[in-house]
Amino acid sequence: MNQTKKTQNAWCMYDWANSAYLLVISSTLFPIYFNGATRSAFDSETVRFFGVEVINSVLYSYAVSVAFLIVAFISPWLSGMADYGGKKKFFLRLFTYIGSVSTAGLFWFRGENVEYGVICSVLAGIGYSGSLVFYNSYLPEISSASEYDKLSAKGYAYGYIGSVLLLLVSFALVQFHVPLGLSAKSDAVRISFLLVGIWWFGFAQYSFYYLPDNKDRKKKDESLFWKGVKELKIVFHSLKELKMMKVYLLAFFFYSAGVQTVMHLAAIFGEKELRLEASKLIITITIIQIVAIAGAYLFAALSKKFSNGISILIMLMIWIGICGYAYVLQTEFQFYGLAVVVGLVMGGIQSMSRSTFSKLIPKETIDNTSYFSFYDVVEKLSIVVGTFSFGFIEHLTGSMRNSTIALMLFFVVSVGLLLYSKVHRISQTSCA
Repeated sequence: MNQTKKTQNAWCMYDWANSAYLLVISSTLFPIYFNGATRSAFDSETVRFFGVEVINSVLYSYAVSVAFLIVAFISPWLSGMADYGGKKKFFLRLFTYIGSVSTAGLFWFRGENVEYGVICSVLAGIGYSGSLVFYNSYLPEISSASEYDKLSAKGYAYGYIGSVLLLLVSFALVQFHVPLGLSAKSDAVRISFLLVGIWWFGFAQYSFYYLPDNKDRKKKDESLFWKGVKELKIVFHSLKELKMMKVYLLAFFFYSAGVQTVMHLAAIFGEKELRLEASKLIITITIIQIVAIAGAYLFAALSKKFSNGISILIMLMIWIGICGYAYVLQTEFQFYGLAVVVGLVMGGIQSMSRSTFSKLIPKETIDNTSYFSFYDVVEKLSIVVGTFSFGFIEHLTGSMRNSTIALMLFFVVSVGLLLYSKVHRISQTSCA
């Protein structure tokens, strides 16, 4: 195997390493455990967080918001340092260690120490999101333009396989905790947190060994710290001349707020509103992951036949229906059926969104990094707004079902904006 292939495989292995956090911690086990552990510790849905009384699921929603808000704030500086600072691997290591150690630290969270649990959760989220800035920036450096799509897909496949494997291990721990000598399911779940941290930390070492240091690419620039911010300002001002991109990004902001909130809070909704057990929720999330692959291919085919915009509009109409159905569903089998539909549009909406945005970047643009950095900041801020809104509405009304109506409104607004942008009229190959 030549050195280039080794480097590319090492890059893909990082997706294998850190995707376990997104699936096992962020999407399934931790939100379920957080609700159950705090409920048991405080004998109520209401907990005391640094002396302030707050509903446990609301607190969790706010914690997700804070993590992404911090990353959205520091992302421009991180991007600038990644591109111009020659310390790409250093920062990739730094955020990996912050994330993996904090994830493993959740092993010692038992419910009554809620402040400790939230802090570890926020730090883990910062580590995960922050590391992706540097991980993604390696792609154009270790492959040619003709390899981007193939290598990116390979990384996604590695991440999916690795995360599902560890999720199945976690599921086995929860299901067979008694034969394994564990007195409670909660012990099995906490061990899973520890395993995710070790998995992330351990497999990342292979990536660190083969990925280049980039020290020779360091540029002497006294304004390095502000380089990323300046680049984003340039993109922001360019939107005055790019009306379609401007409206599309606004639409993307609204529907991404809905999509990402569902991704992060679906499990906690099932646990709290339907009282589903952890094992059943793990099965549900696994269903979503598997169906998402088929959905990505389905809507890619629709996009090829019609356009990216038409494909996205179809998915958004389905998302509106998902939110409406979530408001009224009552049984676990209805939840499973809804999960299948969510999986169908989950994979497609993310891939179509990025590819659509790439077609809106002006042809004469030499460096696309600044545009995608801006896109990343918009996505992060949408997660902040979506998860905060979800938690805030539950706080005001006392029901997570009311929060799903807010998500529905996000999707409705995004449909209107997309139609106004006329992005659905773009052909499969044209640019703005």
